[in-house]
Amino acid sequence: MPVITFPDQNTASFPDSVTAFSVAETISSSLARRSVAALVGDDLVDMSHLITADASIQFILPDDERSLEVIRHSTAHLMAQAVQRLYPTAQVTIGPVIENGFYYDFSYEKSFTPADLEAIEAEMKRIVKENLSVERREVSRDEAVALFKEKGEHYKVSIIESIDASATLSLYQQGEFVDLCRGPHVAKTGQLKAFKLTKLAGAYWRGDSNNEMLQRIYGTAWGDKAALKQYLFRLEEAKKRDHRVLAQKMDLFHLEDGMVFWHPNGWTINKAMRDFMRAQLDQQDYQEVNTPTLANEQLWVKSGHREKFGDDMFSLAQGSTDDSKQLVLKPMNCPCHVQIFKQGMKSYRDLPLRLAEFGSCSRNEPSGTLNGLLRLRAFTQDDAHIFCREEQLLEEVLSFTRLLQGVYQHLGFADILYKLSTRPEKRIGDDATWDQSEKALSDALDQAGVEWDILPGEGAFYGPKVEFSLRDCLGRIWQCGTIQVDFSMPGRLGATYIDESGQKQTPVMLHRAVFGSIERFLAILLEETAGWLPVWLAPIQVVVMNITDEQADYVQEVSNMLSAQGIRVKTDLRNEKIGYKIREHTIARVSFQLICGAKEVSSRQVAVRERDGKDQKVLDLTDFVEYIVTLAIQGQSIEWS
Repeated sequence: MPVITFPDQNTASFPDSVTAFSVAETISSSLARRSVAALVGDDLVDMSHLITADASIQFILPDDERSLEVIRHSTAHLMAQAVQRLYPTAQVTIGPVIENGFYYDFSYEKSFTPADLEAIEAEMKRIVKENLSVERREVSRDEAVALFKEKGEHYKVSIIESIDASATLSLYQQGEFVDLCRGPHVAKTGQLKAFKLTKLAGAYWRGDSNNEMLQRIYGTAWGDKAALKQYLFRLEEAKKRDHRVLAQKMDLFHLEDGMVFWHPNGWTINKAMRDFMRAQLDQQDYQEVNTPTLANEQLWVKSGHREKFGDDMFSLAQGSTDDSKQLVLKPMNCPCHVQIFKQGMKSYRDLPLRLAEFGSCSRNEPSGTLNGLLRLRAFTQDDAHIFCREEQLLEEVLSFTRLLQGVYQHLGFADILYKLSTRPEKRIGDDATWDQSEKALSDALDQAGVEWDILPGEGAFYGPKVEFSLRDCLGRIWQCGTIQVDFSMPGRLGATYIDESGQKQTPVMLHRAVFGSIERFLAILLEETAGWLPVWLAPIQVVVMNITDEQADYVQEVSNMLSAQGIRVKTDLRNEKIGYKIREHTIARVSFQLICGAKEVSSRQVAVRERDGKDQKVLDLTDFVEYIVTLAIQGQSIEWS
C-alpha cells in the first residue's frame, strides 16, 4: 500500500502499485494531461512509471525548467520518426539532448537540404496532431539486437552489441517508430508543441574521423511557444552580434588556420585592454614579466604538462645530432614563471610574489573546434601566478576576487557566477592541506559577499579552484576568470623559499586570470555590446566630417585639437554625401561623429552624433573636447576603495 507524499506534505494512500499518471488524476485530470514527467523521490520519471513503495512525488509541468530535458529528448524522437516517415531508408544513430536543444545523426544516401528541414518539421507537426501514445518497455540485449536487425538499423545494432549481454534495456515506441533510450519521455506526442529545426551539419560515426560521415540535424524545443519565440529571437540577435561579423564591419582582424591577424583597429583595442589591465595590476603590486614563446621540452616533462597535454602541444627539433633539444611552443605560462621565481634566493619576507604576463600561448587545437576568437591555436593569456605561504591564501584569493569584480563591472558585466571546485578522488597532498585551501577559497567568496555554488570533486588533482563566469545580455554563460591553488608544480620544478627558522619550504602557487585570454574576452565583449565598445576602448573614438569643401580647414583644426588630447580621431573629407558618410561610420561603430557645416564653422561648434544617431546635439568645440576626454581617458580608470 504505497503512501504518496505531495510537495505540500499532504499524503495519499493507494491499495496497490500506482502510476504517476494515476496519482496526478486523483488531483485533477488536467494536471495528469499537462504533466511532462514526475519527480519520484530524486528520480525524474515518465508519467507511466509504476510506484510500488512509499515515495514523495512532484509533477513537472511545461513551465518548469526541469521539463526541458524531457521535452527536448521527446522532440528528438519526434524528429527521427518524421525523418523515417519521409525518408524510409534513413538510418537513425544517436540523438542526445544538448544545451537549448537536441540533435540526431542520420545515415542517408542523399544530402539533406534546408527544404528537407521544412518538410521534416511539417511532418513532426502532423505527428503531434496524431497525439500518439509514447510507451516504454524493457527488453534483453539480445531481443533489442534482433529487433533492430529486423528493421535494418545496423548502427543501432552496433551500439547495442557494445553493451553488456546481461543488461536489461529500455525501448520507447510511438506509432511505428521505436528507439533505444533511457527516457524519460512525455506520455503523448501531442504534448510537444514548441519546437524548431535549426541547422544541418556533418558528424563522424562515433566521433571518429576514420568512420563514415553522417548527417546531423539540430533542433530546439521549449515548454511553450512564447519561450520558443524568445529563444529564436536570441538566436537571431546572436547572429547579428557575432564577433566575426562585427570584425568585418569594424575592420578589426581576420583569421587564418586558427590564428589572428590583427588589423590596426583591432590591435588598438587589444593594446587598450592590456594597458587597462596593467593599470589595475600596478595598483595590486603585480610585477610584469615576459617569457619565451619556445621552451625546452624537459621543462614541460618535469611540470607534468607533457604527459597530460602532449597531443595539444606544438613541438620542433633543434640542434645537431650530437646536441639536440626538443623545443615546444609554450601552451601555458606557469612553468616559465616558476623558473623566474627560482632565480635567486627567496625569503618568506618576499612573499607573496605576484608575477604577471600577457603570455603568448599556442595549442594544437583540432580544426573542427576552432571558433573565431573564442577558440584559437595562438592566443594571449592575461596570466599571473602568485607565490605565497599557506596562511596568505585567504587574503590573496579575496584580493583577486575584488580585482576581477572591479574589472568585469567596469566593462559592463554585473551578473557574475561563482563556482568552487573541490578535491577529486585522485589527488596529491594531505587532507589537512586540502581543508585549508578549500576553506581559504570558500571564506574569500563569503567575505566578498557573493552567492556561490560548489562543484564536488571537480578540482584539479593538485588543488581546488574557483571559476568565475559571466552571463551576457542574451543569457549566455561564459567561463572566463579563474583562481586555482597548486601544491604540485612548485615542488616538481624545485621552487623554494627560506622560512622564519631558516628552513627551505615550498611555496603555494596560485594560477589566476581575469580575462582568461584577451582574444576570447574581446569576442565576448564585442557580442555583449554589439560592437559599441566603451569609448575608452573604441578603436576610432571620433570621426570629424565636412559637408562641403569649405569646411575642410575647420575639420582639420578640430581633428588636431582632439588628437592633441590623446583622442583617437579620424577625418573624413571625402566628396561624398553626408548621409552616406554617417551610415558608413555608424556601421563601423565609431563612438562619436562630428559634422561640420557652415553654421558650425562660423560659431566654432560641432554637430555631435552619438552612436546610432538617436541623440544629436550642437556643442561648443571646447565643451565637446572636455566631454570626450572625460569619457576616453578618465573612463578607463577604476576607482578602487
